Amino acid sequence: MERIAFEFGFIKIYWYSIFIFLGVIIAYSIIMTEAKKRGIEKDFIANLVFDTTIIGLIGARIYYCLFHLSYYVKYPLEIFQIWNGGLAIHGGILFGGIFVIYYCKKNKLELLKILDIVVVGVILGQAIGRWGNFFNGEAYGAITPLTHLQSMHLPKFIIDGMYILGEYRQPTFLYESFFNLLGFIILIIIRKYPYLKTGQLTGFYFMWYSITRFIIESMRTDSLMLGKIKIAQLVSMLLFIVGFIIFIYYKRIKKSSKTEYLYKNHVRT
Repeated sequence: MERIAFEFGFIKIYWYSIFIFLGVIIAYSIIMTEAKKRGIEKDFIANLVFDTTIIGLIGARIYYCLFHLSYYVKYPLEIFQIWNGGLAIHGGILFGGIFVIYYCKKNKLELLKILDIVVVGVILGQAIGRWGNFFNGEAYGAITPLTHLQSMHLPKFIIDGMYILGEYRQPTFLYESFFNLLGFIILIIIRKYPYLKTGQLTGFYFMWYSITRFIIESMRTDSLMLGKIKIAQLVSMLLFIVGFIIFIYYKRIKKSSKTEYLYKNHVRT
């Protein structure tokens, strides 16, 4: 699979970078649309998304490099070569989430109201970003016969792209991309449910993505490892618990009148 999309002299533009950028742009568009529907000020949410994206990308890279520390100690300049791959979504969620918590606290907004807007775009961005892994030859599964891939009626370019390290591989990137897309569709549908409580979209996102990632990770053969443990599965279990607690119990948490008042200062009238 050709990793480079375009070349202009010494400038090379990689498919990985294109799909990451495309995922960010589409996620941004969805988030802005959702924010407008809920009456959130455009400048506020735009600044939040821009800053969170930068911090999330940095966090995703740091997270990945920490699990390949011995390599990057020897080749430190390669830490900055993100076009070669190596962005771990859990790192992006961790660093980006911490920043969103800070941003909402600073502006005295209810965190989960903002996250309910953000997660709808994030999961679609994740679905798109997985195609960057495809072009980079990442996020693949176990060895599988060519006939198995053909029986799935996959396009030829995907089958050809799954020929990695001299063998055909399970397209686990595709499985995750599909279930992220399905999660996006479900979020779009249930967000209109009149009895949905604040934070339950966020809770659903954490649970859906955690289940998806846990299952897909069991099929992958290029996972980040902590000893014999696949770190993504461990993190997925923790995030599922967080999502379950948010989905079931958050509606019982009392909201302070101060938070509600200051939130309304950011809402169009």
